[in-house]
Amino acid sequence: MKILFADKFPQAFLKQLENAGHACTLEPNLTAVDLPRAAKESEILVVRSTRVEKETIKNAGNLKMIIRAGAGTNTIDKDTAAVAKVYVCNVPGKNAIAVAELAMGLLIAIDRNIPDNVSQIRQAKWDKKRFSEAKGLFGRSIGVIGLGAIGMAVAERAAAFGMKLFIIRKPERAPEVSNRLTELGATELEDLHAVAANCDVLSFHTPASEETKKLVNEELLAAMRPGTILLNTSRGDLIDEPALIKAMDEKGIRAGLDVYMDEPAATQANFVSELAQHPNVYGTHHIGASTEQAQNAVAEGVIDIIEAFQRGHIMHCVNMKF
Repeated sequence: MKILFADKFPQAFLKQLENAGHACTLEPNLTAVDLPRAAKESEILVVRSTRVEKETIKNAGNLKMIIRAGAGTNTIDKDTAAVAKVYVCNVPGKNAIAVAELAMGLLIAIDRNIPDNVSQIRQAKWDKKRFSEAKGLFGRSIGVIGLGAIGMAVAERAAAFGMKLFIIRKPERAPEVSNRLTELGATELEDLHAVAANCDVLSFHTPASEETKKLVNEELLAAMRPGTILLNTSRGDLIDEPALIKAMDEKGIRAGLDVYMDEPAATQANFVSELAQHPNVYGTHHIGASTEQAQNAVAEGVIDIIEAFQRGHIMHCVNMKF
């Protein structure tokens, strides 16, 4: 089959597909504007962050499957793909550890002011008094919102740091998830606002949907304690950015962010953002899944989907029911 990779893909796994007889094209610098031309003859399109819009799907007459090399599929026009009978599949759970590690890294960085420490000492400035005011994580409370693979990985790591875990009560959880949360000593509360009111840290790991847009809004921010640490490694549209800026100015909220509303689609670009450049924000460049371990695991998942498709099976399809 003709497979186009519109984002980075590990060479060893690309070679594996070529050895299996597939015609693979790697064009990691493609944009959404380039894609309708580049994907015209492709049967399978593999993307990470590149947007797959209606024009691409309509222009690719041979396209049978779009694979998101990751979990979220909000950058793909799934409805148009369904009409065109193009399967949209994802690779869930493979990057969970990498994202969880970044979330915990952001939390530690905020608590210990690590980036500011580094910046000051590189400027030959010594201010031990200023940087000796961290609270520490042990015994503090963290609310984990969204308990898929990533949220569970964060919960496990937070518990290992001795943090008190709070979650939203949901009776329909799978038994194995409920059992693990019990082992971690999680406390269930009725809703998100109750969790916000009881926690020093809130970490968000929800999928992109109409229900989660601006989930972090003025009302929720009002329920948070002064000085709460907010972590978002999921989707940028989760946050009402002006409301968060106001809460940071008025309540001392601090934020660790890996995603933003209008972040660049390109890997290198200018990025002017009042939120990202706020002094209460430690931000990263949407790199949650960008570890070698995670990318190799995701690549294995992509190959599993392609091999299953050759055998007549569809794995992890998110836009059509079977």
